[in-house]
Amino acid sequence: MKLYIARHGQTDDNLNGVFSGWRNTPLNSTGFEQAKKLSEQLKDAKFEVAYQSDQLRAQQTLNAILKFHPGVKIITDKRIRERNYGNLNGRKHDDVLAEFGREQYDTWHRSYDIPPPDGESVEMVEHRTIPFCNELVQKMRKEKVNVLVSCHHNSMRTMRRFFENLTAGQMMKLENLPGSYVEYDIK
Repeated sequence: MKLYIARHGQTDDNLNGVFSGWRNTPLNSTGFEQAKKLSEQLKDAKFEVAYQSDQLRAQQTLNAILKFHPGVKIITDKRIRERNYGNLNGRKHDDVLAEFGREQYDTWHRSYDIPPPDGESVEMVEHRTIPFCNELVQKMRKEKVNVLVSCHHNSMRTMRRFFENLTAGQMMKLENLPGSYVEYDIK
């Protein structure tokens, strides 16, 4: 069975260096083009079920992909939403860097286990995505279905750790570009 995990296309927050987190930002024109390109790349893929986060940008990306896949069952799961950046949601990266300095910025932005104020660490994101991954694999094996997941940079990062058996350090170096996807064989 095949599993495809895709990151949504670009948003204005991505373009402008803003922490999106749990903001419900839509795709911008580039993001819609990336989603269209992703749909072309996946048009011959076979999947019967598609999961999306409860955030608009992942849903808009999935909607573009499904152009070539009518009749696919869609399931919305909030466990695969983006990392909550807490008090940094909606703030520009440059402003946070200027206010708090490089070391604190890097700690909040790139550390595995230290969350920003009132937000989530990547480790905390894993606590919701890993159960999702375990359930997903069980479903795929039981129902013999191929699956597409439309999600976000940090939720995708933690899922990749799960499916690629990466260390936390390896995972934190992953960059999932807007409109990109990875593919796995599930046995």
